[in-house]
Amino acid sequence: MEEEARPREARAASARVVLLQGDITTQEADAIVNAANSSLMGGGGVDGAIHRAGGPRILEECKAIVDERGRLPAGEAVATTAGRMPARWVIHTVGPRWQGGSRGEDGTLAHAYRSSLEVARELGAHTVAFPSISTGAYGYPVAEAARVALAAIRAELEEHPGTIAEVRLVLHDPHTLAAFEQALADTFGE
Repeated sequence: MEEEARPREARAASARVVLLQGDITTQEADAIVNAANSSLMGGGGVDGAIHRAGGPRILEECKAIVDERGRLPAGEAVATTAGRMPARWVIHTVGPRWQGGSRGEDGTLAHAYRSSLEVARELGAHTVAFPSISTGAYGYPVAEAARVALAAIRAELEEHPGTIAEVRLVLHDPHTLAAFEQALADTFGE
């Protein structure tokens, strides 16, 4: 029996929400979101890939932000240039570390997505590409993270329609894509 195809696109207010598998560093978007750590100094996973692809200017701007504001708290977001990548900006946000789900992780993760979209609106970005925040080294269960992410994105787009025309979730592997496809179906319905 063939598995039913899951949706890879939905609408929230006037914006499209699109799922795809790929490399976020190659996205032609106004802004890409970095799943950063609070030091903003780069690291592994998506964070390291973005710093490597974008070049040293991103790190220079991150250092200036930390010098001025201190470490970035979980759930908050700031923007820098995208350096050598095709995007115009990188929006850095810090997701929560998974601690079993009883320490406010859902709220912090939702805030990371919503604050990233708020920064995107302030920049005038029309297209924003996200990775799956907190599901790598921070250990957030992918299916739960997908549900939180898509609910937060939908709520933010519906509360603030107009500026952002497309949100892409650029997912690294088929397992993560499948979890987001299921969450998209559950969150947006048919």
